[in-house]
Amino acid sequence: MTKILLLSRSKSILNSLSERLQFENFATIGASSIDSANELCSSDHFDAAIIDSDMELEDMGLPMIVITRQPNVDSAVDALRHGAIDYLSMPLDMNRLLTTLRTLHTEDAPCRHRPMRHSIKRTNYATQPIIGNSDAIEHVRDMIQRVAPSDARVLVLGENGTGKELVARWLHLKSARCDAPFVEVNCAAIPAELIESELFGHEKGSFTSAVRQRKGKFELADGGTLFMDEIGDMSLSAQAKVLRALQENKITRVGGDKDIAVDVRVVAATNKNIREEIRHGNFREDLYHRLSVIEIDVPPLRERRSDIALLIEHFIGEICARHNISTKSIDSRAIELLATRPWTGNIRELHNVVERLIILSDESITVDTVERYCHA
Repeated sequence: MTKILLLSRSKSILNSLSERLQFENFATIGASSIDSANELCSSDHFDAAIIDSDMELEDMGLPMIVITRQPNVDSAVDALRHGAIDYLSMPLDMNRLLTTLRTLHTEDAPCRHRPMRHSIKRTNYATQPIIGNSDAIEHVRDMIQRVAPSDARVLVLGENGTGKELVARWLHLKSARCDAPFVEVNCAAIPAELIESELFGHEKGSFTSAVRQRKGKFELADGGTLFMDEIGDMSLSAQAKVLRALQENKITRVGGDKDIAVDVRVVAATNKNIREEIRHGNFREDLYHRLSVIEIDVPPLRERRSDIALLIEHFIGEICARHNISTKSIDSRAIELLATRPWTGNIRELHNVVERLIILSDESITVDTVERYCHA
């Protein structure tokens, strides 16, 4: 079970976070001071820390999520500088927090006090397979096979939770760049004021809190693949600089005047109707044409219902192994009932529902269990 360290001076924040995370099957321990947090870390293993920005930030050697009641550029920069993997304002978007925490499962099992460089994910672990044999998912596999060996830029389209990141990872793994970095940046998760620094890096002294030179994602992905998730949420000013980087294969750090050559394959993804965004003036058409040499549409789960049984069986095996419990069976009628659900959250929602059923069921997942604990 993933164990989270909660750090805040506010008892109400500690209690509410603890309640919600425990409901989502995370183990939590709260601390109200840095000293007590360090003491806990020295005697126990944690997978991540959620830290209130009213505490003095320090590198605890854990993936760190910073929460704040008063978001501003300075505190966001300070959080990123201390290695935060996410920066969230209150009231919290719990879906985003849970998504960030669940990505920890894709990393190698963290050692106690293991340092982690923020926001950088490399494919040095077993990438999940693409599950299913429907025509829709076979088409996605075929597109990956055809496109991956080239350096063509790819735009991955699809609803939230369909597996766009997984498609990007397989494009990287099946390419000639597979031994080079796979670097991910979530354009929606980074404040607009920081996106250019995150992508292109910055020079020391270029803005408040820029206490040292820092490479951006383009430089870190040099020779490999840069996955730009939720590209539709990027500001127009950042879009213009990304367009230049793609046209010239050069970037300039914030506050710098030196061009830096980069060799990066860009795979972008969005859950938005990008053509509608262009029509409304929210997305540059020239950038769209640069990014969409190849488009891959990842189908929603409702369009590949024949894959649901395979996905459920896969998730049961993976989740039971992670929780170190005996693999549970599922009644065929329970699978049929689950297959009729709308699945607006797609694969991510299905995974969460299967995990809930495994935890709350006895030896087997039955129709009664589904009806009791899953509400459409």
